[in-house]
Amino acid sequence: MKASPPADGPHVLAGTLFAFTAFLIWGLSPVYWKALQGVGAFEIILHRILWSFVFLMPIVVAGRQWTAFKKAIKSPKMLSILLTTSLLVGGNWLIYIWAVNNGRVLQASLGYYINPLVNVVLGMIFLRERLRRAQTVAVVLAALGVLNLTFRTDGFPWVSLALAFSFGIYGLVRKLAAVGALVGLTVETLLLMVPAGIWVFHLHQIDAGAFLHAGTQTDLMLVGTGILTATPLLFFNLGAKRITLATLGFIQYTAPTGMLLLGITLFGEPFSRVQAVTFGLIWTGLAVYSWDSIHVHRKITDRCYFSQESK
Repeated sequence: MKASPPADGPHVLAGTLFAFTAFLIWGLSPVYWKALQGVGAFEIILHRILWSFVFLMPIVVAGRQWTAFKKAIKSPKMLSILLTTSLLVGGNWLIYIWAVNNGRVLQASLGYYINPLVNVVLGMIFLRERLRRAQTVAVVLAALGVLNLTFRTDGFPWVSLALAFSFGIYGLVRKLAAVGALVGLTVETLLLMVPAGIWVFHLHQIDAGAFLHAGTQTDLMLVGTGILTATPLLFFNLGAKRITLATLGFIQYTAPTGMLLLGITLFGEPFSRVQAVTFGLIWTGLAVYSWDSIHVHRKITDRCYFSQESK
Protein backbone atom coordinates (compact mmCIF):
# COMPACT_ATOMS: atom_id res chain seq x y z
CA MET A 1 0.00 0.00 0.00
CA LYS A 2 1.38 3.37 -0.99
CA ALA A 3 1.74 6.30 1.37
CA SER A 4 -1.03 8.85 1.37
CA PRO A 5 -0.25 11.92 -0.71
CA PRO A 6 0.86 15.08 1.01
CA ALA A 7 -1.61 17.82 1.78
CA ASP A 8 -2.38 20.05 -1.20
CA GLY A 9 -0.64 23.40 -1.59
CA PRO A 10 -3.65 25.69 -1.00
CA HIS A 11 -4.57 23.72 2.14
CA VAL A 12 -1.07 24.13 3.59
CA LEU A 13 -0.83 27.77 2.49
CA ALA A 14 -4.12 28.58 4.20
CA GLY A 15 -2.93 26.85 7.39
CA THR A 16 0.36 28.74 7.33
CA LEU A 17 -1.42 32.07 6.90
CA PHE A 18 -3.88 31.30 9.71
CA ALA A 19 -1.09 30.31 12.10
CA PHE A 20 1.11 33.26 11.11
CA THR A 21 -1.79 35.67 11.66
CA ALA A 22 -2.44 34.22 15.12
CA PHE A 23 1.17 34.61 16.26
CA LEU A 24 1.43 38.04 14.60
CA ILE A 25 -1.57 39.25 16.62
CA TRP A 26 0.01 37.89 19.80
CA GLY A 27 3.31 39.55 18.87
CA LEU A 28 1.72 42.94 18.24
CA SER A 29 -0.65 42.79 21.23
CA PRO A 30 1.63 44.95 23.43
CA VAL A 31 0.40 47.95 21.42
CA TYR A 32 -3.14 47.22 22.61
CA TRP A 33 -2.16 46.67 26.24
CA LYS A 34 -0.06 49.84 26.22
CA ALA A 35 -3.15 51.78 25.16
CA LEU A 36 -4.78 50.55 28.39
CA GLN A 37 -1.85 51.69 30.51
CA GLY A 38 -4.11 53.87 32.64
CA VAL A 39 -6.01 50.78 33.80
CA GLY A 40 -4.45 48.45 36.38
CA ALA A 41 -3.18 45.12 35.09
CA PHE A 42 -5.43 43.21 37.50
CA GLU A 43 -8.57 45.00 36.33
CA ILE A 44 -7.60 44.36 32.70
CA ILE A 45 -7.33 40.64 33.49
CA LEU A 46 -10.78 40.65 35.11
CA HIS A 47 -12.30 42.12 31.96
CA ARG A 48 -10.26 39.85 29.72
CA ILE A 49 -11.74 36.84 31.52
CA LEU A 50 -15.32 38.14 31.32
CA TRP A 51 -15.30 39.30 27.71
CA SER A 52 -13.24 36.34 26.50
CA PHE A 53 -15.99 34.00 27.68
CA VAL A 54 -18.63 36.18 25.98
CA PHE A 55 -16.80 35.99 22.64
CA LEU A 56 -15.56 32.39 22.93
CA MET A 57 -18.95 30.79 23.58
CA PRO A 58 -20.42 31.69 20.15
CA ILE A 59 -17.25 30.32 18.51
CA VAL A 60 -17.67 27.07 20.43
CA VAL A 61 -21.27 26.77 19.25
CA ALA A 62 -20.50 27.80 15.66
CA GLY A 63 -17.54 25.42 15.55
CA ARG A 64 -19.72 22.50 16.64
CA GLN A 65 -17.79 22.13 19.90
CA TRP A 66 -20.88 22.38 22.14
CA THR A 67 -20.93 18.64 22.87
CA ALA A 68 -17.26 18.69 23.91
CA PHE A 69 -17.94 21.76 26.07
CA LYS A 70 -20.86 20.08 27.89
CA LYS A 71 -18.79 16.93 28.39
CA ALA A 72 -15.97 18.97 29.94
CA ILE A 73 -18.16 20.87 32.42
CA LYS A 74 -19.94 17.68 33.50
CA SER A 75 -16.70 15.92 34.42
CA PRO A 76 -15.41 16.66 37.97
CA LYS A 77 -11.94 15.41 37.01
CA MET A 78 -11.84 17.63 33.90
CA LEU A 79 -13.05 20.64 35.88
CA SER A 80 -10.38 20.15 38.55
CA ILE A 81 -7.68 20.05 35.88
CA LEU A 82 -9.05 23.07 34.05
CA LEU A 83 -9.41 25.00 37.31
CA THR A 84 -5.69 24.52 37.83
CA THR A 85 -4.88 25.58 34.27
CA SER A 86 -7.23 28.57 34.53
CA LEU A 87 -5.22 29.88 37.50
CA LEU A 88 -1.98 29.29 35.60
CA VAL A 89 -3.13 31.05 32.42
CA GLY A 90 -4.68 33.88 34.46
CA GLY A 91 -1.37 34.37 36.27
CA ASN A 92 0.49 34.30 32.95
CA TRP A 93 -1.83 36.96 31.50
CA LEU A 94 -1.42 39.13 34.60
CA ILE A 95 2.39 39.01 34.55
CA TYR A 96 2.48 39.65 30.81
CA ILE A 97 0.19 42.69 30.87
CA TRP A 98 1.96 44.06 33.94
CA ALA A 99 5.31 43.65 32.16
CA VAL A 100 4.10 45.42 29.00
CA ASN A 101 2.65 48.35 30.92
CA ASN A 102 5.73 48.70 33.12
CA GLY A 103 8.34 48.93 30.36
CA ARG A 104 9.44 45.27 30.32
CA VAL A 105 8.37 44.16 26.86
CA LEU A 106 11.89 42.84 26.14
CA GLN A 107 11.73 40.63 29.23
CA ALA A 108 8.33 39.36 28.08
CA SER A 109 9.77 38.61 24.65
CA LEU A 110 12.67 36.74 26.22
CA GLY A 111 10.22 34.67 28.28
CA TYR A 112 8.37 33.45 25.21
CA TYR A 113 11.63 32.69 23.40
CA ILE A 114 12.69 30.55 26.37
CA ASN A 115 9.32 28.78 26.63
CA PRO A 116 9.95 25.98 24.07
CA LEU A 117 13.16 25.03 25.88
CA VAL A 118 11.39 25.19 29.26
CA ASN A 119 8.88 22.71 27.82
CA VAL A 120 11.75 20.33 27.06
CA VAL A 121 13.02 20.57 30.66
CA LEU A 122 9.54 20.08 32.13
CA GLY A 123 9.05 17.03 29.92
CA MET A 124 12.29 15.59 31.23
CA ILE A 125 11.39 16.24 34.88
CA PHE A 126 7.70 15.30 34.96
CA LEU A 127 7.21 13.02 31.96
CA ARG A 128 10.59 11.28 32.18
CA GLU A 129 11.41 12.20 28.62
CA ARG A 130 15.04 11.72 27.69
CA LEU A 131 16.83 14.70 26.22
CA ARG A 132 18.60 14.20 22.92
CA ARG A 133 22.11 15.62 22.67
CA ALA A 134 20.98 18.62 20.61
CA GLN A 135 18.19 19.37 23.09
CA THR A 136 20.69 19.31 25.95
CA VAL A 137 22.91 21.78 24.08
CA ALA A 138 19.92 24.05 23.43
CA VAL A 139 18.86 24.04 27.10
CA VAL A 140 22.43 24.74 28.28
CA LEU A 141 22.71 27.70 25.88
CA ALA A 142 19.41 29.12 27.16
CA ALA A 143 20.56 28.67 30.76
CA LEU A 144 23.81 30.50 29.98
CA GLY A 145 21.76 33.34 28.47
CA VAL A 146 19.63 33.66 31.60
CA LEU A 147 22.70 33.50 33.86
CA ASN A 148 24.40 36.16 31.74
CA LEU A 149 21.41 38.47 32.21
CA THR A 150 21.22 37.69 35.94
CA PHE A 151 24.84 38.31 36.88
CA ARG A 152 25.65 41.12 34.46
CA THR A 153 22.66 43.33 35.24
CA ASP A 154 21.14 44.68 38.44
CA GLY A 155 18.00 42.57 38.39
CA PHE A 156 16.99 38.92 38.18
CA PRO A 157 14.91 38.30 34.98
CA TRP A 158 11.93 37.07 36.97
CA VAL A 159 9.40 38.29 34.40
CA SER A 160 10.96 36.19 31.64
CA LEU A 161 11.22 33.08 33.79
CA ALA A 162 7.75 33.52 35.32
CA LEU A 163 6.17 33.81 31.87
CA ALA A 164 8.14 30.87 30.47
CA PHE A 165 7.50 28.52 33.40
CA SER A 166 3.86 29.50 34.03
CA PHE A 167 3.00 28.87 30.38
CA GLY A 168 5.16 25.74 30.31
CA ILE A 169 3.45 24.27 33.38
CA TYR A 170 0.10 25.33 31.94
CA GLY A 171 0.84 23.27 28.81
CA LEU A 172 2.06 20.35 30.91
CA VAL A 173 -1.10 20.23 33.03
CA ARG A 174 -3.34 20.74 29.99
CA LYS A 175 -1.94 17.49 28.59
CA LEU A 176 -3.94 15.75 31.30
CA ALA A 177 -7.21 17.20 29.97
CA ALA A 178 -8.51 15.50 26.84
CA VAL A 179 -10.03 18.69 25.45
CA GLY A 180 -9.16 21.00 22.57
CA ALA A 181 -7.60 24.44 22.97
CA LEU A 182 -10.81 26.33 22.14
CA VAL A 183 -13.09 24.37 24.48
CA GLY A 184 -10.42 24.27 27.19
CA LEU A 185 -9.94 28.06 27.23
CA THR A 186 -13.71 28.60 27.19
CA VAL A 187 -14.13 26.39 30.26
CA GLU A 188 -11.16 28.09 31.95
CA THR A 189 -12.71 31.53 31.48
CA LEU A 190 -16.06 30.15 32.68
CA LEU A 191 -14.45 28.94 35.91
CA LEU A 192 -12.87 32.35 36.53
CA MET A 193 -15.88 34.36 35.36
CA VAL A 194 -17.86 34.39 38.62
CA PRO A 195 -15.06 35.74 40.88
CA ALA A 196 -14.00 38.13 38.11
CA GLY A 197 -17.55 39.41 37.72
CA ILE A 198 -17.96 39.89 41.48
CA TRP A 199 -14.69 41.83 41.65
CA VAL A 200 -15.60 44.06 38.68
CA PHE A 201 -19.00 44.78 40.28
CA HIS A 202 -17.27 45.64 43.55
CA LEU A 203 -14.89 48.05 41.80
CA HIS A 204 -17.85 49.68 40.08
CA GLN A 205 -19.74 50.07 43.37
CA ILE A 206 -16.86 51.87 45.06
CA ASP A 207 -16.05 53.96 41.95
CA ALA A 208 -12.56 52.45 41.82
CA GLY A 209 -12.80 50.68 38.45
CA ALA A 210 -12.06 52.15 35.04
CA PHE A 211 -15.02 50.51 33.30
CA LEU A 212 -17.90 53.03 32.84
CA HIS A 213 -15.76 55.64 34.60
CA ALA A 214 -12.81 56.30 32.30
CA GLY A 215 -14.55 57.13 29.04
CA THR A 216 -16.10 55.30 26.10
CA GLN A 217 -12.78 54.50 24.45
CA THR A 218 -11.49 52.70 27.56
CA ASP A 219 -14.80 50.84 27.91
CA LEU A 220 -14.66 49.63 24.31
CA MET A 221 -11.03 48.59 24.65
CA LEU A 222 -11.79 46.59 27.80
CA VAL A 223 -14.62 44.83 25.96
CA GLY A 224 -12.22 44.32 23.05
CA THR A 225 -9.87 42.28 25.25
CA GLY A 226 -12.25 39.39 24.62
CA ILE A 227 -11.91 39.78 20.84
CA LEU A 228 -8.13 40.05 21.18
CA THR A 229 -8.14 36.75 23.07
CA ALA A 230 -10.63 34.84 20.92
CA THR A 231 -9.48 35.88 17.43
CA PRO A 232 -5.87 34.59 17.46
CA LEU A 233 -7.00 31.43 19.21
CA LEU A 234 -9.48 30.77 16.40
CA PHE A 235 -6.81 31.40 13.76
CA PHE A 236 -4.37 29.18 15.64
CA ASN A 237 -6.86 26.29 15.68
CA LEU A 238 -7.59 26.71 11.97
CA GLY A 239 -3.87 26.78 11.17
CA ALA A 240 -2.77 23.92 13.43
CA LYS A 241 -5.17 21.53 11.68
CA ARG A 242 -3.60 22.20 8.28
CA ILE A 243 0.17 22.26 8.86
CA THR A 244 2.79 20.10 10.55
CA LEU A 245 4.00 20.66 14.10
CA ALA A 246 7.48 21.44 12.72
CA THR A 247 6.07 24.32 10.64
CA LEU A 248 3.99 25.50 13.57
CA GLY A 249 7.10 25.42 15.76
CA PHE A 250 8.89 27.82 13.42
CA ILE A 251 5.95 30.19 13.10
CA GLN A 252 5.56 30.47 16.89
CA TYR A 253 8.70 32.63 17.05
CA THR A 254 6.76 35.37 15.23
CA ALA A 255 5.16 36.39 18.55
CA PRO A 256 8.29 37.02 20.67
CA THR A 257 10.04 38.57 17.65
CA GLY A 258 7.18 41.06 17.30
CA MET A 259 7.43 41.88 21.00
CA LEU A 260 11.19 42.32 20.72
CA LEU A 261 10.95 44.72 17.77
CA LEU A 262 8.17 46.72 19.43
CA GLY A 263 10.16 46.97 22.66
CA ILE A 264 13.24 48.32 20.89
CA THR A 265 11.56 50.60 18.33
CA LEU A 266 8.10 51.81 19.34
CA PHE A 267 8.52 51.66 23.12
CA GLY A 268 12.18 52.69 23.22
CA GLU A 269 13.33 50.13 25.77
CA PRO A 270 17.13 49.96 26.09
CA PHE A 271 18.79 47.01 24.35
CA SER A 272 22.23 46.68 25.92
CA ARG A 273 25.19 44.53 24.92
CA VAL A 274 24.39 42.20 27.82
CA GLN A 275 20.86 41.70 26.48
CA ALA A 276 22.24 41.16 22.97
CA VAL A 277 24.50 38.38 24.28
CA THR A 278 21.57 36.80 26.17
CA PHE A 279 19.27 36.87 23.18
CA GLY A 280 22.10 35.60 20.97
CA LEU A 281 22.67 32.57 23.22
CA ILE A 282 18.96 31.78 23.35
CA TRP A 283 18.51 32.24 19.59
CA THR A 284 21.43 29.87 19.03
CA GLY A 285 19.83 27.37 21.39
CA LEU A 286 16.53 27.68 19.54
CA ALA A 287 18.29 27.17 16.20
CA VAL A 288 19.86 23.94 17.51
CA TYR A 289 16.51 22.86 18.97
CA SER A 290 14.65 23.62 15.72
CA TRP A 291 17.23 21.81 13.60
CA ASP A 292 16.97 18.77 15.84
CA SER A 293 13.16 18.83 15.74
CA ILE A 294 13.13 18.99 11.93
CA HIS A 295 15.72 16.20 11.70
CA VAL A 296 13.70 13.93 13.98
CA HIS A 297 10.44 14.81 12.21
CA ARG A 298 11.95 13.90 8.82
CA LYS A 299 13.26 10.59 10.14
CA ILE A 300 9.83 9.67 11.51
CA THR A 301 8.13 10.74 8.27
CA ASP A 302 10.57 8.74 6.13
CA ARG A 303 10.17 5.70 8.37
CA CYS A 304 6.37 5.86 8.08
CA TYR A 305 6.61 6.36 4.31
CA PHE A 306 8.88 3.37 3.72
CA SER A 307 6.81 1.27 6.14
CA GLN A 308 3.68 1.99 4.12
CA GLU A 309 5.50 1.43 0.82
CA SER A 310 6.60 -2.02 1.94
CA LYS A 311 3.04 -3.15 2.66
